[in-house]
Amino acid sequence: MARDPRYDILFEPVKIGPVTTKNRFYQVPHCNGQGYRDPSAVAKMRGNKAAGGWGVLCTEQAEIHHTSEITPFIELRLWDDRDIPQLQKMSDAIHAENALAGIELAYNGPNGSNLYTREVPLGPSHLPIATFYYDPVQARAMDGQDIKNLRRWHKNAAIRAKRAGFDIIYVYAAHGFSIIQHFLSRRFNQRTDEYGGSLENRMRLLREITEDTKDAVGDTAAVAVRIAVDELMGESGLHKAEIEDVIGRMAETPDLWDVTLSDWSNDSRTSRFTEEAAEEEFVRGIKKLTTKPVVGVGRFTSPDLMVRQVKSGILDLIGAARPSIADPFLPNKINEGRLDDIRECIGCNICVSGDMTMSPSRCTQNPAMGEEWRKGWHPEFIRARESEARVLVVGAGPAGLEAARALGQRGYEVALAEAGTELGGRVARECRLPNLSAWGRVRDWRVGQINKMANVSVYLDSKLDAAQVLEFGFDQVVVATGSTWRRDGVAHHHLAPMPIASDVAVFTPDDLVAGARPQGKQIVLYDDDHYYMGGICAELLVKAGHRVTFVTPAPEVSTWSRNTLEQDKIQARLINMGVEIVVSHLVGAAHADHVQLACAFTGKTRPVPADALVLVTARLPQDQLYLDLKAVEGQWAAAGIGSVKGIGDCWAPSTIAAAVYAGRRYAEEFDAPDIGDAVPFKRELAELLP
Repeated sequence: MARDPRYDILFEPVKIGPVTTKNRFYQVPHCNGQGYRDPSAVAKMRGNKAAGGWGVLCTEQAEIHHTSEITPFIELRLWDDRDIPQLQKMSDAIHAENALAGIELAYNGPNGSNLYTREVPLGPSHLPIATFYYDPVQARAMDGQDIKNLRRWHKNAAIRAKRAGFDIIYVYAAHGFSIIQHFLSRRFNQRTDEYGGSLENRMRLLREITEDTKDAVGDTAAVAVRIAVDELMGESGLHKAEIEDVIGRMAETPDLWDVTLSDWSNDSRTSRFTEEAAEEEFVRGIKKLTTKPVVGVGRFTSPDLMVRQVKSGILDLIGAARPSIADPFLPNKINEGRLDDIRECIGCNICVSGDMTMSPSRCTQNPAMGEEWRKGWHPEFIRARESEARVLVVGAGPAGLEAARALGQRGYEVALAEAGTELGGRVARECRLPNLSAWGRVRDWRVGQINKMANVSVYLDSKLDAAQVLEFGFDQVVVATGSTWRRDGVAHHHLAPMPIASDVAVFTPDDLVAGARPQGKQIVLYDDDHYYMGGICAELLVKAGHRVTFVTPAPEVSTWSRNTLEQDKIQARLINMGVEIVVSHLVGAAHADHVQLACAFTGKTRPVPADALVLVTARLPQDQLYLDLKAVEGQWAAAGIGSVKGIGDCWAPSTIAAAVYAGRRYAEEFDAPDIGDAVPFKRELAELLP
C-alpha cells in the first residue's frame, strides 16, 4: 500500500546542525536495563529500530566519568577509550540502516551514590544524594576546580562519542538525572558565586558545557540540549516560564532542543494517569524562542496527532521512547500505509520496570524487546513453518492470542478455542477498569492480525475437555486457560489460607471486574499483590459508594509500581478519593463484622469494622485441562498428539507482558531442536584481565 499523503510531512528531512535526519521520527534517549552489560543486545535492539524507519536513534544515558555513576542501574559508560568499541557497534548498526545515531552524555552528580567506584559524589551544594533509595550519602559542593574538571570530562567524552561514530551528541539537563539540571534548579543550587543565585548564573554551566561541546565536535556532529521544561512543582521548582527564559537566552547555541518534563515519572506517565500528547501544554511555544529544531514526546502512536504537532508549530521532530519499543517498525508502517498493523504502546511502563530492576527491558506489546540479539527474535518477522503440524490453542487470553498469531504468521494451521464469548481473556476484562482502556490494544492488535490469516480459525463459546481435545486429532496442543484470583488470602505473607469465618462476605478482583459489589458500606481491601489491581479495586469500590480501608503489609500502597513510576500517583489518587490507608499490616483473621489487623513488625492486633473483605492476593492457575491431558498422556500418540504444553497464567500467573512473551516463546520453540541443558540464549561474557 502507498503512504497516505496526509502523512508526507512526517517523512520530510530535517537539518540538525551539520547533519540531516531523513524524516521526523526521532527515538529519544531511553534506558533498557542492558547498557554496558549487554552491548551487543543494545546494538541489535537499536539497529532493528533503524531498520524500522526511525530517522534518529539515541542511546540511553552514557556516564562520562567514573566519578559519577548510578550503580545499581545499568546504563552505558564512556569513561575512557576502552568504552568506544561497544558504543561504535551500536552506531554502526544504526548507520547500516541509513539513520543518525545520538548519544546522551550524562554526569549524574547528586543523582548517583557511586556505589561501584566509591568516589565522593559532586553537586552544586552540600546536600543529600537524590536517588531512589535514600542513600545515607551526601554530595560535596563543587569548587571552581571541580567545575573546570567537569567541563574537561564532558569535552573529552564528547570527543570519544564522535570517534565512536555518533552524529548527535547530547548535553543532558533533564529528568533530575543530570548535574546540569541540578545547577539550574534553585532547590539544589544554593551557591553564592557566579554559578548560583540569578538565572543567568544558574544556567552558566549549561551554557559553558554546550559551547565546549560545540567547539569540540560541532564541525561534523550536532549538539543537542535535553532540558526539563517543568518539574510540576510550581515556582519552587523548575517551571515553564523559567526554562523558556533559559531557552530564549541560549536559543541558537545548540543544534537541537529536546524538551521533557521532570522528573522521569512525570515525563513517562502511564496511560492510567495521562493521555497521548499530554506534554503538549508544556512544550507549546518553545519553537517561537529558537530557529533550531525542537523534539518532544507524548507517547505518540497516532499519525494524525503526529502531523498536528508539526503543522501546529509545536514540534519539528516526533520524539518517542515507549512507542518505539512497542513497535520498532512504526515509521515504516505509516510510510507503507499499514496503519492497522501498528502495535500501539499501551503506556503500562513494563519497559521501565526492566531498567528499575536492573534487568533487560520487556514490553507488553512487543515480546521481542530484549530478545533481539540473545534469542534472535525479530519484532516483525519470524521463521517459516518447518512441518505440516496443526496446532490447537485453548484459551484466547494474551498468551493464547500471541501464540495463535505467531504460529499463524509462521504458516501453521491453527485452531484457537475460547470458552467464553469474547477474545482477550484477562485483557478484555481489565481494559474495562478505570483508566486502563489503552490496555485493550494488546487484544485488539492480535485479533486484527489473526483476522487477516486464513490459516487461523477462531472458535468462541468452545469450552473443551480432555476427551474432546483427544478427538480433534491436532498434532500439538497448547493450553492457555488463564488464572483466577484466590479467595483464601494466600500470597506473599500468608503462605497458607488465612482464618476467614464462613459468614464473611469475601470478594476478589474477579468478582469486582464481573460487576459484583458488596452489600455493606464499610469495606476492607487487603492488597498483598502490590501492583495495580489493589488500587484499581479500591477506586471501583469508592465510585460505587463504599468506604474503603486499604490494608497492605508493604510500607506503601502498590509498592511494586515504583518500578512503573506510578506508585506515588496511585497513593495520591487513593488519598484524594478518601480511602483510608493502613500500611505495614496484615489481615490476621476475618469475621462477619470486622477483620483483625496485625502489625507486620510487632504482631500487635486490632479490630477494624468491615461489612466485606476484598482480597487482592495471589492467583491460582486454571490448569485443570492441562492436568487432565497429562493424566491421559498414554493416549496422545493414538490421537496424533505430539505434545501438550501449558503457557501463560495457566502455567504460572504473572504479568500480561509475561503471558504475551510465553505465547511468542511457544511459537518460536515448539518445533525447535531439543537443546537439553544448554542455556537457551546468547550471553556476553566479560574479558578477563590480569
